Amino acid sequence: MAAPIEMKGSHEAMTDADRAPAGRTGTEHRTWFRDELKRLEDQVLGGLDLVVSQLDRAIEAINYQDVELAAMVAADDRRIDGRYIEVHQGVLSLLGRQALFLDDLRLAAALLHSIRCIERMGDQCANMAKLVPLSGYEAPKDAQILEMIERMGVSVRQEVLQTRDAFQTRHVSLARDLVRQDVEVNRLNRDIFRRAVDAGDDPEVREWAMFMVLVARCLERIGDNTVDIAEQTVFVVTGLYRELDESPDGEA
Repeated sequence: MAAPIEMKGSHEAMTDADRAPAGRTGTEHRTWFRDELKRLEDQVLGGLDLVVSQLDRAIEAINYQDVELAAMVAADDRRIDGRYIEVHQGVLSLLGRQALFLDDLRLAAALLHSIRCIERMGDQCANMAKLVPLSGYEAPKDAQILEMIERMGVSVRQEVLQTRDAFQTRHVSLARDLVRQDVEVNRLNRDIFRRAVDAGDDPEVREWAMFMVLVARCLERIGDNTVDIAEQTVFVVTGLYRELDESPDGEA
């Protein structure tokens, strides 16, 4: 039976270094481990760049009712799915091969959580794209709803970029600021719903407006996932997990 793991300080190993591959000293293996963890972190941050690209194309497809572009967005979701599998398996593989330090364990846990959020963001972009052909090739449009969708897309795009930068630089204040930005996204989501309810008597316009409500909901969920990743940034830096809220200090 394996010996129980003893929890130690953030700069003390949780197990001995007997698992180090043959031919590597403890220091060399430690350096290799940190390099691998950094590579996986870069993969996660690159996943957020993929989300930005998918989001841009999904919003463009909606604005121009571009069914072909929408199909490309839906199909390319497999790239983000593949990134999720690569990071998830990579982190689990590292956890099974290396004597762990608590700061490394926090980062590994944050990477697993964040890549799952990124996979969900990709799904939401694909979901938006799949709504384009359902709403019709020449669907009637409401200019006010489209304008709010575009503003919401811009805000969510900024959230994705900001949560990436906050994680990369371990910037706690920047991470906590995501909550403030998400308030505007949530407000636009509600405004789009109200506008859709008052879209008028034309059944085709009302049907299109309901599809836009679903698009807004997808954007709102992407914003929520950026806040989730921001919470992981705070966790990596402080070692404490707290759900971010709208209070002045950004803590629950």
